[in-house]
Amino acid sequence: MRALALQRVRDFRLATGGAMPLVGVGGIASAEDAWARIRAGASLVQLYSAMVFEGPALPRAIVKGLERLMQRDGFSTIAEAVGSE
Repeated sequence: MRALALQRVRDFRLATGGAMPLVGVGGIASAEDAWARIRAGASLVQLYSAMVFEGPALPRAIVKGLERLMQRDGFSTIAEAVGSE
């Protein structure tokens, strides 16, 4: 499911030319999952099932992880990273 959801973000980004905000969904349970969706073109990510298993601390962990990934990859904002793969 995760790979298919990621590919659909890529497909819609290509189809819209990046003109529409996209929401990355499906199998997002870590900062790395969220980062892959952002880099593929998602402006937003949705957590749903992972919240059931990981609990309310998950968003904070993802935000901290995204900060680390942004620094690692040389981005100063999430907006810069959207669709950058």
